[in-house]
Amino acid sequence: MAIHKVTAALGQGTIEIETGKLAKLADGAVTVRLGDTIVIVTAVSATKLKEGQDWFPLSVEYKEKASAAGRFPGGYFKREGRPTEKEILTCRMTDRPLRPLFPKGYLYDTQIVALLLSADGENDPDILAMNGASAALCVSDIPFAGPVGAVRVGRINGEFVANPTQTQRLDSDLDLVYVGNATDVIMIEGAANELPEAEFVKALHFAQAQVQPIVAAQVELARLAGKAKREVPLMLVKDELLEIAYQIAGDRIEGALYTPSKVARGKAVGALKDEAEAAIKAKFPEATGFEISQAFDYLQKKAFRISILDKKNRCDGRGLDDLRTLYGEASVLPRTHGSAIFSRGETQALAIATLAPADEAQEMDTYAGGPESKRFILHYNFPPFSVGETGRFGGQNRREIGHGALAERSIAPVIPAKEVFPYAMRVSSEVMESNGSTSMASVCSGVMALMDAGVPLIRPVAGISVGLVSEFDSSDKMSRYLTMIDILGSEDHFGDMDFKLCGTSEGVTGYQLDLKLPGIPLSILEEAIVKAKSARTTILSAMHAAIGEIKPLSKYAPRIEIIKINPDKIGELIGPGGKNIKAIQAESGAEISIEDDGTVYVYSNRKEGIERAIEMISGTSQEIEVGKIYTGKIVSTTNFGAFMNLGGKKDGLIHISELADFRVNRTEDVVKVGDIVTAKCLGIDDKGRVKMSRKAAMKEKDAAAAAGEAAPAEDLG
Repeated sequence: MAIHKVTAALGQGTIEIETGKLAKLADGAVTVRLGDTIVIVTAVSATKLKEGQDWFPLSVEYKEKASAAGRFPGGYFKREGRPTEKEILTCRMTDRPLRPLFPKGYLYDTQIVALLLSADGENDPDILAMNGASAALCVSDIPFAGPVGAVRVGRINGEFVANPTQTQRLDSDLDLVYVGNATDVIMIEGAANELPEAEFVKALHFAQAQVQPIVAAQVELARLAGKAKREVPLMLVKDELLEIAYQIAGDRIEGALYTPSKVARGKAVGALKDEAEAAIKAKFPEATGFEISQAFDYLQKKAFRISILDKKNRCDGRGLDDLRTLYGEASVLPRTHGSAIFSRGETQALAIATLAPADEAQEMDTYAGGPESKRFILHYNFPPFSVGETGRFGGQNRREIGHGALAERSIAPVIPAKEVFPYAMRVSSEVMESNGSTSMASVCSGVMALMDAGVPLIRPVAGISVGLVSEFDSSDKMSRYLTMIDILGSEDHFGDMDFKLCGTSEGVTGYQLDLKLPGIPLSILEEAIVKAKSARTTILSAMHAAIGEIKPLSKYAPRIEIIKINPDKIGELIGPGGKNIKAIQAESGAEISIEDDGTVYVYSNRKEGIERAIEMISGTSQEIEVGKIYTGKIVSTTNFGAFMNLGGKKDGLIHISELADFRVNRTEDVVKVGDIVTAKCLGIDDKGRVKMSRKAAMKEKDAAAAAGEAAPAEDLG
């Protein structure tokens, strides 16, 4: 068998792409290696169209195998289960830059499968899977206008780093995933810690330079091992059908498209489509539903582009840089910890914030390395009624997971540290109305809901989308274009770009670029960044008007107190099998979380519960001080005295001679098991045995009473 391998510099390491050894029955297959992380990626495309196929069925699957990290999967069956969030997001990042690079009308079932075979815990396999998908398509006979290169860019101490390791990413204030070709950007995604826009633009240019060796390596691999591209019939609409659609509705489609309301606009366009369908069927009875739909879609797209490029008219009458009407309201639900509504025109999101103890943080499988948990979670839900339709209602699909992840990582940089705010936080974004960029509405409403819940965010975050309409000349060169802010659903559908950018007043926190084009110059993206920053300032002002400051913690949210104990006392506080800590939680009703450094977090909705828990924890973990007076329970009696509990497992002996200021013949004449007594610590011997005196405590109490003050006693519960 012929095995071919190419290499390219990727950050501090070298990426190896090999074909010809594994999965040779696939149309294209490569293994991609960086360090000891190895991913196999395959590409297969059907040679026949499915009956009635009217869309491009590209599917991308990515799976991280536990065996890659030398581990067993969890659960009863010991098999990998449903896709994790990381796997789904990797699928989406792989899909989005590839989809525009297939020929128009190519509707053959196509599948990309990536499997993690080996993981070193430092080199993230997502970048390898993305590069592998492009390489597998390049060496296959599947029509594909690649290659593309993918790179992750971090920034450590002000310096850009290509493909940082998991360890390096902990110190990075930027996480940029960038996909480009030899000249243009195709997709970006990621987050940043309020990175100034000027630095963000520098990062994009740095990334574009870094993908060049990867693109060149794939070109070389295709030269060495690539198959001749297959020739297949494409599903393109006949010019005759396009002409009929234009004759019937051409002079009226613009008026229908520019009906202000989304619902009314849909009805007006639908009526014209019915007319065009009838006319096409009359002349071409054999015309399929796909052909009719595509002909009318072409008509709408043509009218939309002429209106934008020639007249600068938008569907709802706004200017290119105008935002829709903004509306915000906080505290809209009475019993939630925090809630808010944010609307931009006909896009509306209701966000609900919930606080919980920090140990409720989401734990994650990390076969490939990275964080093992996260305290802040944002879930995005898109019910069918938000677009006036019926449909599936239940678990989240990939789109919802992707939109939620974008909103989550855009807000995460302003979430306070656990030391400042020791809670886990969940925002549930319920989309109420959708007409463009609901993920950005989720960012705005989510931030407002967190402020309403009393979360001390570093700064508020807002987000907005920027669209693009372009025109190409006969040589496929972009001849003109226009960018526009706050795009509608129809502008997203008929336009060429959906670029989402989030940030604070100080800089960028989250971003995502989707294109329908095979790439755009970075200069267009730079223009979009400037527009998004200007619009973000306006949106932040509107949010401030709705909720100007962080509100007090909701009375329904759990309260928290933090105390410190000697780390050597942690085991004693927990007790055998958790006996002691469980008893404290059961009696107080509070939840307790203990850190390795002796920090103890006590959570409860009741003030009394927190106070009782702290009292019991203090009694269990405190150091006994000589000369201090304690109150505790008698746990046993002997003929030479009584033992009183000083908290946890610590007991002190009150010798029979120290029980009272008179002669005591029997211990039980003064105290019995279960009695609560007050005694003074007289000393601790070299074996840690504590000597207590009830007599000394009574004497001190009497002296204090005579002086008109009460002697303090440590209550040990």
